[in-house]
Parts: sequence; structure tokens; C-alpha cells
Amino acid sequence: MHKRTFLSPKTRSPMVGTGFRGEKRMNLRLRQIAGVAGDLSTVEQQICRVLGVEICYRDKGVAYFGLENALFPIGNQLLEVVAPIQEGTAGGRYLERRKGDGGYMVITQCDDHPPRRARAEALGVRIVHDNAGESFINMQLHPRDTGGTFFEIDQQLGEGANDEDGPWHPAGPNWQRAKRTERVTGIRAAEVQCDDPEAVARKWAAIAERVPNKIEGGWSMLLDNAEVRFVACQDGRPEGLGAIDLAVVDRAAIVDAAGAEGCLVNEWQVMLCGMRMNLVEA
Repeated sequence: MHKRTFLSPKTRSPMVGTGFRGEKRMNLRLRQIAGVAGDLSTVEQQICRVLGVEICYRDKGVAYFGLENALFPIGNQLLEVVAPIQEGTAGGRYLERRKGDGGYMVITQCDDHPPRRARAEALGVRIVHDNAGESFINMQLHPRDTGGTFFEIDQQLGEGANDEDGPWHPAGPNWQRAKRTERVTGIRAAEVQCDDPEAVARKWAAIAERVPNKIEGGWSMLLDNAEVRFVACQDGRPEGLGAIDLAVVDRAAIVDAAGAEGCLVNEWQVMLCGMRMNLVEA
């Protein structure tokens, strides 16, 4: 088995280490991971073939940012890949800075947005992009202030908003119809590599109002349904979202497909969209 340098969320109580300095705990769960790629078509085909998932939505609205995208349900969470379609985009600059495809954003869902925004502002964290509509509130934080990578806190509004498989505006209408769980059933963790893992972990935890935990190989912050790990830069690339953990029910099928696609690292890890995807038994 591939040696792990962390404690799997599977072995932890979801309530351990999630409170913040004795204050009332507010819900915050990992809902979406975004990656950025130079060639969307190639990456989306690999993701579908290796993970056995389907595209649920393409958001034409991201063209405003000079991007195109595709979203894939991973259980009740989403994996998104964006790609620049014009020069001078933030996504394109990120590709250049990180020397190729890679993880881009850790996107969380909360149940009460105003206190989240007030918290970020009180900590002096700049907001790169925000939007408040009838069904969705978005807040994307500046990576230079958070460290590591983009950290986003959003809230879905309306009927069923807080259900595990409830509506999620970025995934379009009826995203659940494309959900395939024959191979993967969820995203257990995101791993952010950074120059100072402790400092970044403490900053994210302060924003999220969670307690940072020292773990083997780095630091960790627990969300309601997943873990965010903070580790030293380890692959010759600068700070960024380096890896995610996938809960899998058919690792053999993933390994076989990854081998055929040329993206197999070992029997416990595949490389897709420039991200190390660790295969964790569901």
C-alpha cells in the first residue's frame, strides 16, 4: 500500500477538531474542487474514462472570465475543470505560475453567509470575486491573503439547499442526473502545498473558524465532510492545490483505466488535471 503521510478522514470523527475556540460551530463542508487545464477536452476525457463519471454541466457564464469549463459529480460533491479561451486570464496566469495543469480552488458550502464574509473582512482578507443572487451567494478569497490556493465560501439558497445532494448553482440544474458512483463516491480531502504549512493552516482555520491540527507531514483543518491538509511544496512546483483524496469503491477499475490513459502513478494514486488523486477506500 502506498505510504500515507496523514490520518485519513475515514478514521476520524467528523466533529473532532472542527470547533473554533469554544464558539458555536457553523456548518461548512467541502462541496467542489476546481482544477485548471490548458486543454479542457483532453482532461475531461481522461477524467470520465478513469473515474467513470459524466459531465453534468458546462457553465457558459465563465466565458466572462475568459474560460470554459466542465463539471463532474463525485458523489454529492463536484469536480470542475476550467481552461482559458483567451489571453490574459487569471486561469492562464495560474497555469504559467504553476508550470502546467493543476488544482485551482477549494470551494466550500456554508449555511449562513453574512458571518462568513464579516469574518474574512475582519481578518483583512481581500475578496477577489463575489456575487449575491436569489439562489446563490459567492465569495472567492484572494490567494495572496489566504496562502496556498484559492479558498471559496458559498451558500446555496432555497428549498433543499442544505441537503447533501441538494441544488448547487455552479453545477447547473439537475446535476444529480449525471451522478455515477460505480467507481468513486466522494472527495475526502484536499491537499494544499505551501511554503509555510503551519501559517497557511492557521490562516485558513481562522477564516473558516475551525481549529488547525498538527498531523504527520503537515497540518490539517477538518470540515464537516472532509479534510484540508497543508503540506510543504513537494513536487518542484510552487504553492497550490496539489492533491485530493477520492473515496473509491472500485479501485481496480480506476487503476486499469489510468494505466491505459498513461496517468497511473501507483496502485493508490492517479494523476488527473495535474493533481495527485489519492484512492482511499470508501
